[in-house]
Amino acid sequence: MPSLKKENMSHQPLYLQIRDALKKQILNGEYAPYERLPSEAKLMAAFEVSRITVRQALRDLHAEGLVFSSQGKGTFASKPKAMQDVKHLEGFAEAMTAKGYEASARLISIRETRPSKDVETQLEIGPKEDVVEVVRVRYLNREPVSVDTSWFPMAVGKKLFSRNLAGDIFPLLENLLQVRLGRADVSLEARPADADIAKLLEMEPGSPIMWVQRLTRDANDRPIDYEYLAVRGDSYKYRFQIQRATMPQQTDAQAHKQEDEQ
Repeated sequence: MPSLKKENMSHQPLYLQIRDALKKQILNGEYAPYERLPSEAKLMAAFEVSRITVRQALRDLHAEGLVFSSQGKGTFASKPKAMQDVKHLEGFAEAMTAKGYEASARLISIRETRPSKDVETQLEIGPKEDVVEVVRVRYLNREPVSVDTSWFPMAVGKKLFSRNLAGDIFPLLENLLQVRLGRADVSLEARPADADIAKLLEMEPGSPIMWVQRLTRDANDRPIDYEYLAVRGDSYKYRFQIQRATMPQQTDAQAHKQEDEQ
């Protein structure tokens, strides 16, 4: 079991010092996934703090998904999840390499095919047009985290056959194919993994995954890439940053009218 040490040099509140010490040990692998953490009593003694302080530190670790509790058994280290901050349109490797992870992809297949009605509608192509389908497994620190199935209009997709698809496709489209990216529409839901996806992600069939649908458009608002991403929910998470829309200000007349109605 990792040693516990009270840090005296920090000016942070004590619960933050405890949280950060345990967080560092979990992320460094000193606590393996599902390994039990010291009891509240041991943490109180090691850090010379009250039970309230220890519980606040553990609540913060719970909120970050780094620990979980089992009734009557204690608190355990979770498998740390990689997190992608969704602020800009960027590829998987672009987002994760910046955070210090090793990101890669393995090509499963690339082919010309007749699209489903959903793909046809999303890419705004005719009923007799083919598309290029690309299926890849994405890896983070050499562990599989997602199965990405992408469809491209023929004008774009046919140029991918001769390219190395072990990295992000977005920089490939921009830098080599001169396609200027614009925006993407994204939806996300929870689903059970089917047998094929579970095998590629090295998990049990029926295990929960995040099912992400993303339609990417170029700078002229033309659809160029429609994707289904099956993402391991126990290894990866998304964080979105949103702002509340500015509410229109009332005029004096509107304000007086509202007061009169009340």
